[in-house]
Amino acid sequence: MDTPRFGVPERLAQRMTMAEQHEYLRARFSRRRVLRGGAATAGTVAGAGLLGGAACAADAKPAPVASRKPVTATVDGARVAPFGRHLAFGADPRTQMRISWQVPFAVRKPYVRIGTSPLELTRTVEAEVRHLHTPSLSDKLPAVDQFYLHAAVDDLRPGTTYYYGVGHADRDPAEPRYFTSVGTFRTAPKRPGKFVFTAFGDQGVSYDALANDQLILGQDPSFHLHAGDLCYADTTGHGKKTDLYDARVWDSFLAQTDSVAASVPWMVTTGNHDMEAWYSPDGYGGQLARWSLPDNGPDPRKAPGVYSFVYGNVGVVALDANDVSYEISPNKGYTDGAQTRWLDRRLGQLRKRPGIDFLVVFFHHCAYSTTSAHASDGGVRDAWVPLLEKHQVDLVINGHNHVYERTDAIRGGKVARRVPIEGSADAVRDGIVYVTAGGAGAKLYEFPAPDSYEGHIKDLDEVKTYHWTKDGEKNRDSADWSRVRYTGFSFLAVEVEPGPRPRLTVTALAESGERVDRFEVTRPGRQ
Repeated sequence: MDTPRFGVPERLAQRMTMAEQHEYLRARFSRRRVLRGGAATAGTVAGAGLLGGAACAADAKPAPVASRKPVTATVDGARVAPFGRHLAFGADPRTQMRISWQVPFAVRKPYVRIGTSPLELTRTVEAEVRHLHTPSLSDKLPAVDQFYLHAAVDDLRPGTTYYYGVGHADRDPAEPRYFTSVGTFRTAPKRPGKFVFTAFGDQGVSYDALANDQLILGQDPSFHLHAGDLCYADTTGHGKKTDLYDARVWDSFLAQTDSVAASVPWMVTTGNHDMEAWYSPDGYGGQLARWSLPDNGPDPRKAPGVYSFVYGNVGVVALDANDVSYEISPNKGYTDGAQTRWLDRRLGQLRKRPGIDFLVVFFHHCAYSTTSAHASDGGVRDAWVPLLEKHQVDLVINGHNHVYERTDAIRGGKVARRVPIEGSADAVRDGIVYVTAGGAGAKLYEFPAPDSYEGHIKDLDEVKTYHWTKDGEKNRDSADWSRVRYTGFSFLAVEVEPGPRPRLTVTALAESGERVDRFEVTRPGRQ
């Protein structure tokens, strides 16, 4: 029998896009059924009735899966504590910050207080409420209502440290009893200077994920890049309504991440586990509710994980590889090529912009990796690698494979320069180095060859591997470009140095804090 109790029949799902699956399930789950599932859930609150809420579900963006009547309850608003703070830059990191958080119940008039002193949070910015409703998906998974709040803070001063507190009408963050919840951030400098950013993918909720977060704080990064598969509320990752999904995992993830993301802009993109098919459009309604990211991509209301920003002398571009993946295809082609056309334009604009030395691109599925689990995605190679080479991108960061792996410098699918540990590469002269940084905390994968990393070098002339083809099959090949392989939890720390001979010093650190890899990316000096 091919009809799961709470999903799309498999024979239909194989022929339907994610948007079509969404409409199918909306029709199948009537309003009455959704209400019945929600009413049985003790402690779940929705709508504007709670606290006389100005946070009305009707004003939420994106719209919930199904509307519900307000639930009347008596709750002391002073006891509704914000959690899960996470920052993100606006399109201009020098002057814009997006402050986001979560509350367990609807609240009245949420806002942010901000100032240049923790004792003078004199500026207030109203917050937008995005209410996300998830119906009961099984007898074991109750209906869930989540309330995400977002404040767009503009007109900031470059290179300035700010303090902020998040609150609402019944909980003023400036009151002494809430002082310990005051956070801080720093805007990007007006002129390029030395700084560090960090990166990884495939995190989830675990002791190892939490340990990586704490190590990241020790690097004092200016921002962090998360290359997708954020929390694994969708544990299956096929992008289908039949996936196992528990929306409550997001609460744990954002609470776990708060210790870092409350002070370090957490710049995310979407992986296959982030295609949550219960939410329209294209499974990204949940992402649109939880994150406020730069809105300069081809369609920020449809593709939230596609955007760019400039920090100092580095242009950063985030992409959604679900759009081009040959391996996992529910969202393949969902932008009708708009993302790829935008990528070509944006890389060209950034490369011509005065003051930018380096281009860093991050996305989920790997162009070059050798694990036994996912290996390389031919869709990424076909759609984007030619553009990355055309515009001389300096560093590509991926996730998807739960390991650390780093290539030599590649051009045209071949090794153009061997880059050993402590080696260097120049994208103009040598080609692009691709890094798989998927060891953020999710269960680790295996390589088809021995590990080879700093202090444990086992160089191989080739690694037997495969890449995914257009027909969804594995095409076997040999990789002579797999230079560093490490089966362990890890993250990247990238030190950026401007100047006459600018460089990126890329270091991979294990969960223990030990160094796994180190190499440099350089650019020709300015004329």
